[in-house]
Amino acid sequence: MRSSNPVFSRRGFSRDNGYAGFNAAPQAGAPAAGANPYAQGTAPNPYATNPYAPTGAPAPARTGAMTIDDVVTRTAMTLGTVVLGAALAWALLPVDEGNLNKSYGIAVGAALIAFVLSMVQSFKRKPVPALILAYAAFEGVFLGVISSAVSTYIGPGVVMQAVMGTMCVFAGVLLAYKMRWIRVTRRFYGFVMAAAMGFLLLMAVNLLFAVFGGGDGLGFRSGGLGILFGVIGIILGACFLALDFKQVEDGIAYGAPREESWLAAFGLTMTLVWIYLEMLRLLSILSGDD
Repeated sequence: MRSSNPVFSRRGFSRDNGYAGFNAAPQAGAPAAGANPYAQGTAPNPYATNPYAPTGAPAPARTGAMTIDDVVTRTAMTLGTVVLGAALAWALLPVDEGNLNKSYGIAVGAALIAFVLSMVQSFKRKPVPALILAYAAFEGVFLGVISSAVSTYIGPGVVMQAVMGTMCVFAGVLLAYKMRWIRVTRRFYGFVMAAAMGFLLLMAVNLLFAVFGGGDGLGFRSGGLGILFGVIGIILGACFLALDFKQVEDGIAYGAPREESWLAAFGLTMTLVWIYLEMLRLLSILSGDD
């Protein structure tokens, strides 16, 4: 199964095909390639015995394989770079009458650079930490300016509420995933991807109407429809998190190389940025309606 994040989709973060891209066979106890990975509902046992060794002999540990600590460390570094970039942009690019166009212009430029860097990394055969951290830095600049604008024109508490809301979504999805309340099946994957494509298509159409017709286009970014689509966007982000957790779990279970933890961090960062932006927009609409 392909990941929801494009950064995972080219590297076989999948139990369907094993880890052919990593030139590594599944660990002992993992299902064979081609088997339905989601029918079991639980991660393979990393302490399973080696079927090719004498009875009861443990499977040898893979050296240089990705671990959950690697993913946590790389994700912390990537998110830390995003936060640092946002803090610097907030402090150095004030959003006021005299600097409004300049700040917005830099924010748009940073967003475009971040997008290009993310695409370059997506088509790389291996993760490049410098590219990932550069993406995080430019994404942080964009988020910093947008957050500063929301704080200035909507309310100073909205940004903190959006941060807390994003953290709560992450914690809630992680808990639900660990407790197996969320089961990532093929049907779940297909539904999420179809919903995401429909959502993005509607947002693109709305943007076109806004550019050529003025205002908010079809109204998907303000008012009642804006609130509805904001909630849908956050729910989709939560579903992407579940898919990302599944991909990380599969990577660890199949002994993906340690360097792939950068890829996991990249994918999780992209999803958390999505959730934060949707949360920020939703709270901005709700605050404006008060």
